[in-house]
Amino acid sequence: MSHPQATPALPRGEPIPPEAQRRPFVVESPHGTRTDEYYWLRDDERSSADVLGHLEQENAYAQAVLAPLAAVEEALFAELTGRLQPDESSVPVLHHGYWYTTRYTAGTEYPQYVRRRDAEGASEEILLDVNAMAAGHDYFQVGSYEVSPDGRLLAFTQDAVGRRQYDLFIKDLASGALLTDTVPNVETDIAWTADGGRLVYIEKDPVTLLSVRVLAHTLGSATADDALVYEEADHSYYLSLLKSRSEAFILICCQSTEQSEWHYAHAGDPELRLHSVLPREPGHEYDVDHHRDAFIIRTNWLAPNFRIVRAPIAGSADKAGWTDIIGHRPEIFVEDYEVGQHGLAVNERAGGLLRVRIHDWANGDRLEGDRIIAGMEPAGSMSLVATPQFDSRLVRYVYSSLCTPRTTYDYDIGSGDSIWRKTETVLGGFDASRYATEMRMAPARDGASIPVSLAYRKDTRLDGSAPIYQYAYGSYGYSMDPDFRSSWVSLLDRGFVVAIAHVRGGQELGRAWYDDGRLLRKRNTFTDFIDVTDMLVTQGYGAADQVCAQGGSAGGLLMGVIANMAPERYRAIVAHVPFVDVVTTMLDESIPLTTNEFDQWGDPRHKESYDYMLSYSPYDNIRAQDYPALLVFTGLWDSQVQYFEPAKWVARLRARKTGQAPLLFCIDMSAGHGGKSGRFQRYRETAREYAFLLWQLGRLPG
Repeated sequence: MSHPQATPALPRGEPIPPEAQRRPFVVESPHGTRTDEYYWLRDDERSSADVLGHLEQENAYAQAVLAPLAAVEEALFAELTGRLQPDESSVPVLHHGYWYTTRYTAGTEYPQYVRRRDAEGASEEILLDVNAMAAGHDYFQVGSYEVSPDGRLLAFTQDAVGRRQYDLFIKDLASGALLTDTVPNVETDIAWTADGGRLVYIEKDPVTLLSVRVLAHTLGSATADDALVYEEADHSYYLSLLKSRSEAFILICCQSTEQSEWHYAHAGDPELRLHSVLPREPGHEYDVDHHRDAFIIRTNWLAPNFRIVRAPIAGSADKAGWTDIIGHRPEIFVEDYEVGQHGLAVNERAGGLLRVRIHDWANGDRLEGDRIIAGMEPAGSMSLVATPQFDSRLVRYVYSSLCTPRTTYDYDIGSGDSIWRKTETVLGGFDASRYATEMRMAPARDGASIPVSLAYRKDTRLDGSAPIYQYAYGSYGYSMDPDFRSSWVSLLDRGFVVAIAHVRGGQELGRAWYDDGRLLRKRNTFTDFIDVTDMLVTQGYGAADQVCAQGGSAGGLLMGVIANMAPERYRAIVAHVPFVDVVTTMLDESIPLTTNEFDQWGDPRHKESYDYMLSYSPYDNIRAQDYPALLVFTGLWDSQVQYFEPAKWVARLRARKTGQAPLLFCIDMSAGHGGKSGRFQRYRETAREYAFLLWQLGRLPG
C-alpha cells in the first residue's frame, strides 16, 4: 500500500527541530556490545542541565510547530471536557453501616471521598477533599484509602510527583487531624488488622521501585520499629496485599508472569503469623478469597483457561482435596471473580467478550442454576465492580460498549433481577442511537483470526473513504475491552471508524492468545496489528491513506515496531509513554520493573532471547526510510517507562529518518506514566493528539 496523497506540509517558516548531540556509549551484554549515541539522555535524578535543556527544546519545538493549531486544539479540549458531567458521582456502596461515594463538584479537577450513615436524615461526612490536598501541586493523586474497622480512622496513600512512590497517612475522622504516623515510599495496597491497631503495607525499593517487603505499623510507634511480615527474595515477583472480602484474613500475593504464591494471616492474630495457601510451582497461577471454612481459588492447574475450586483452609495445599465450582472449559476464559456470603460472581470471557456468571451458594457446587448476564450488542463488555459488603445479596456490574456509556446494575441473587442504578451522563448532545458497533474477525498471516471491535456513526459511509483510528495494547495478558470512551465520540462525529485490534498478547481469546504474543512469539502482536489494518482497508472500512494508529506503554512499543515494519500503512502514529528501547532496558536490572519482565519479553542474558528482542526493538531498528507523522508523549517522572526511552528514540529517528513528515515530542515535566492527574486537564493531551491527526489527514475545520 502507499499513500496517494502527500502529507500536509509543516507551517511556513517552520521551526528547526532540536538535534541531540551524539555521545557514543557502549552498552555491554553477554552477547556483544552496541553503541548508543544518545545514552546520555538518561538522567535518573532528573537534574542534568543538558538533559532538561534538550527536553525543553523538544517541548518548545512541538509548541511552535503546533501553534497554528492552537485554536483547534482549544476547541477540541472544550468539546472533550464538555461531555463530562460537572458534578459526577459514583453509585454509593454500603459498608459497615456507611454509604461511601466518590464525587466531583462543578469546576474542580479532583474528587471528594464522602460517606454518610445508613440512617434517615444522616448528614454527609467528607473523608478526603482531594482538591484541597492538591493545592500547590502540579501533580497529585490519592492512590487508595481504607477506613478502620471501627470507622474512626482513615488510612490513605498519596503521590505528589507522579512516580508512583506513595506516602501513607492516617486521619482521625472525628477531629479531621492527621496522626503523626507517616510512612514514605509505599505501594497503594494497605489493610487494617481486625482491632484497627495496626496497618499492613508494602514498602518499595527506592531505586528499582520493586515491592519487596510487607510491614506492619503499630499506631503511635516509630516507622523504624515497623514489624517485618514478609520479604520477597526473588525480584521477578511483584507483591500485593488485600483483606479477604469476608475480612477474616489478610492475604499477601507474590506474582510473577507465570506463577503465583499466596500467604494468609488471620486479621485478628496479634502476631500476624503467615501461612502458605499453596507453595509456588512452575507455571501455576492462582488467586485466593475466602468463604466459610474454605478458600475459593481461581487456578490454572490442569486448566489453561482457569477454573474455580473450593479448598479447605487447613489443607489448602493438598490439591486432592480441591473440588470444582466452575470447571475448566476450553472455550471460556475465567478472568475474575468475587466471593460473597450468598453467592459467587464470575467474570468470564466467551468469544472475546466479557460476561458475568452468577452462582448461588444455595445450589451447592452445581452449575445448573447459574445465570449468565451477557452483553446487549455485538461488541460490548460486562464487568464486575468490586464492592466491600460481604453479606450483601447484591452483585454490582457495569455494561458498556463503544457506543453505550457505562451503565451500572445490581444483580439480586435472591430474586434474579438486575436493578438499574446509573448510566454515565454524556453531555454535548450525545445520542447513542446515532452510532453502531460490531465485531469482525481479521485473518492473520499465519491463519489465526484476530477479533476487531468497531464503532462508527450510522451515517458514515463504509465505502473505503473514511479515516481509521486503530488502537491496541497486546501485552501482559491485558484484554482491551470495547468500553465506552467519551473522547472517541469526537472522532466518530468527524467520520472516523474507530477500531480496537484485539491482538495476540492480550487474553481476549484465552490464555493461549496471550502465550502466542509474548517471549519468542512476540512478533505476532505486531503483525496482527498490521493485518487488522489491511483487513479494515480491504473491507472498505476506511481509506488506505487515512489510517491512524495509537498505543501507549507496551502499546507504544507496538507503535514503534509498526513504524519500522510497515510505515507505508499509516498516515500518522501517536505513541504515549512508549516502551521502545527493549534490549537496553531489559539488560539493566536497576531500572524499575526490569526483573519482573523477563517472562514477558525474555531474559537478554540468554542469546536466543537477546537476538529475538533485538530483532524488533524499535530503537535498534530505526533505518533510513520515510516514516509516518509521529506524535510522542511522555512524562518526566514516569516510573513504568522511563522518559529517556522515547527521548532517545525521537533523537535517533530525527537523525536517520527520511521524508518530511513531522516528528513531535511532548514531555510533561510534572507528570508520570498516566499523564496529568486532573479530571479535565488529562484531556489536554487528547486534544493535542486529535488536532495533530486532523492536521495530518487534511481534515482541519474550514
